[in-house]
Amino acid sequence: AIINVKGSSIARESDYVLYTNAGPEIAVASTKAYTTQLAVFYLIVARMAHSRGVFDDAQTQSFVRELQRTPEVMKKVLERRRDIHVVAKKVLGAKDLFMIGRGLDYSILLEGSLKLKEVSYIHSEAYASGELKHGPIALITQDTPVVATVTQEKLMSKELSNIKSRGADVVVFIKESIAGDLAKEYEIFTLPDMRDEFMVLPASVALQLLAYYVSSDKGFDVDKPRNLAKVVTVE
Repeated sequence: AIINVKGSSIARESDYVLYTNAGPEIAVASTKAYTTQLAVFYLIVARMAHSRGVFDDAQTQSFVRELQRTPEVMKKVLERRRDIHVVAKKVLGAKDLFMIGRGLDYSILLEGSLKLKEVSYIHSEAYASGELKHGPIALITQDTPVVATVTQEKLMSKELSNIKSRGADVVVFIKESIAGDLAKEYEIFTLPDMRDEFMVLPASVALQLLAYYVSSDKGFDVDKPRNLAKVVTVE
């Protein structure tokens, strides 16, 4: 079990427990507990890669050093939260919204889409962007914004091709070093650079802030979304 709360039911029932030690998570929609869980998974990956001979000592140390940069990178995102607030206004009035990305970008958008649903009550769905044109694109109209993440350099050209979504307003969260002139075409927020495989970490914070500002601007209680409870006690 990878958990934050010591002495919880999951901890008591598990044979092995890794505590994230993120501190009390007051809001119903988990934020820091989620990002610390991500960090623990990266540490597990590093250990497994080293044990299996995929990483040598130097590669393992390099991997962990990059992970250790996470707090400073996340701080940079938080320092630019007003820019994310501006971006959030682009989707404020949406009834429906799509989030698209490839590979790791898609994985983090699943979390971003969930956060937006939980706290802003906008119907949001995350799709692997290559699948969008196989049906869901029929639902996109001028009133259906698209949020995209583009952080994987090797997939960049395909991702940029996929976000040309037939008239929709598009917001792009993109790795700073590959942003180029994209701001001329779309509303963008540039994410501080990390190695591609770590970019989900700053992206997660940016997407959490997006959900926060949309919810706050709509006048909702961000910490206590309707119909949700911090602990599920009934089936």
